[in-house]
Amino acid sequence: MQTLAIVGASLAGLSAARAARAQGFAGRLIMIGDEHYRPYDRPPLSKDFLLGTITSQDLFLETDDDGLQAEWLLGGGAVGLDAASRTVRLHDGSSVSADGIVIATGARARKLPALDGLENVFYLRTIADAQGLTPRLVPGQRMTVIGAGFVGAEVASAAASRGMEVTMINNAPVPFTAQLGQDMGDLVAKLHLANGVDLICGAVIEEFHTGEGVVTGLTLADGRHLATDVIVVGVGAEPNTEWLDGSGVELGSGVLCDAMGRTNIPGIVAVGDCAAWFDKAYGGHRRIEHWTGALERAALAVQALLDGDAPEQPLKPPYFWSDQHGVKIQFAGHSAGYDRLEVEAGDPQEHSFLAVYYRGDEPVAVLGMNQPRLFTKWRRNIAASGTKPQDQPGLIAAVAP
Repeated sequence: MQTLAIVGASLAGLSAARAARAQGFAGRLIMIGDEHYRPYDRPPLSKDFLLGTITSQDLFLETDDDGLQAEWLLGGGAVGLDAASRTVRLHDGSSVSADGIVIATGARARKLPALDGLENVFYLRTIADAQGLTPRLVPGQRMTVIGAGFVGAEVASAAASRGMEVTMINNAPVPFTAQLGQDMGDLVAKLHLANGVDLICGAVIEEFHTGEGVVTGLTLADGRHLATDVIVVGVGAEPNTEWLDGSGVELGSGVLCDAMGRTNIPGIVAVGDCAAWFDKAYGGHRRIEHWTGALERAALAVQALLDGDAPEQPLKPPYFWSDQHGVKIQFAGHSAGYDRLEVEAGDPQEHSFLAVYYRGDEPVAVLGMNQPRLFTKWRRNIAASGTKPQDQPGLIAAVAP
């Protein structure tokens, strides 16, 4: 292989580039990105960066030791792909041909069309998004967060710590149930309530009220009216795969791949939030949007790209973390199908504990709140047990048809 093109200047793209060099690829390496920035860390955008405790320079992921010797084509990204010739068409009309291609175009925040063009409505996915939202964290003002996922919950936490009046709206009866189960989801809900966030669950938004280019409030289906100064929408993400339409690469809810990241086109693999890898235990494709997945799976996909005979390797259990109201929440494994939950240490009511999810006698997932040392031990145990998800998607971000 003489030329490798990585489409997506993301954590997954950078991880693929590092893996290629580490695995002996010495050819031409081309990095293509739609933002003007080189790869940066996204999780802190809703945590430390939003609170101003770190700057944009602290987010960048490259190090002096990388030695990638890459060509960077930034600020527009890819608009099309001829898979047969492995040629990537760029936004400026130029093209890049390669022997191998890594698709790492990630995902974008899902938008609410009813709020398009309103200046006090924010999404949080990029540095630009966070830079726009940060000045709106004004003490005494009212923020409405639509969606009680982890991004929404972290923004709510940051805004409450700044003295804002925060309301978080969730359409499900209990937040985080899909990831943590109902009991632990309820515990996280109580954490927000204890810190002054007005959490409204099982809610349906009936109407947004606007005037002079801003949202002034909203009405719920039960008749409640909520006035607001700022709205943050956190209702999930959509994979960036439109540029692949008509390319020949098979798409579903993401780029469909085998268990090592290979697409249906030889010489093309996919990693990160846009990639739906096949999971034998689940019996279908799944797209997992976690930082560690983007970091770890890239090496497997590059191995499969550089070595056509690369053996399939087991995947590590998903892992994510979240910082909310001064509590570090860590989770690893698959909670779906668990039948028993045991608190191994600490006190859930104090939001400092470790809980293990079991299926029969087998530990399948672990949750820690402010228990990093004990959590790390149990996370290794979960990984060593080789447990697989059953029955439900669990931590899946999306399931491809």
